[in-house]
Amino acid sequence: MTSPGQAAEFRPTHIVPQDGLPAWETPDLSRPTVALDAFLPVRLLTRRGEWGEVLCANGWSAWVDGRLLLAVPQPPPTGGRPLTRVEDPQPLLTRCAEDLERYRRAVTDLASGRLDPESFRRSLRGLRVGVVVDGESVWLYDETAGRWMYGDGSRLATYAVVAGPGAPPVPQTPPPEADTEGRGDVRDVPHEPTKIVELPRPEAG
Repeated sequence: MTSPGQAAEFRPTHIVPQDGLPAWETPDLSRPTVALDAFLPVRLLTRRGEWGEVLCANGWSAWVDGRLLLAVPQPPPTGGRPLTRVEDPQPLLTRCAEDLERYRRAVTDLASGRLDPESFRRSLRGLRVGVVVDGESVWLYDETAGRWMYGDGSRLATYAVVAGPGAPPVPQTPPPEADTEGRGDVRDVPHEPTKIVELPRPEAG
């Protein structure tokens, strides 16, 4: 049980998302502990890669997937400086645009006959781009971190992750280097097949 003094001193930095969060005693998937309840206020103590160590108001701490924590708005720092954004969307937008242009060039080369179908397939193996724009809202796939990001034009925040904390990093696929005939580098790049997941349909009221 938390004393009034403890509650008054506790300053949360994040809250748990609406589906709750699995938790572990240490940053190790083999040592699970009690899951955190939805919307629970927590204080992020430290990060270790994708892992985050959080402290609850009752003094209990655990390790979670830090990418899924929702930041609590903080008051502006002394001096009236603006709040720090979650993440700048422009670098990821630039990467997505470059990858999409790489795909467009390959399609053009296939249509013109500069690439045969097999070379086209191999030149794009491992390329993954995810962009959904709906008005001012955007969803971007961040291949380097294996997560989907949601943005409103000025900031990005993690929307969903592909794998749990501690998973091996997603291998990066370099853009193809054009050869003397302009056909592109067609080396095979191993990758996991894309998985299609069907979301459950909402039940009729």
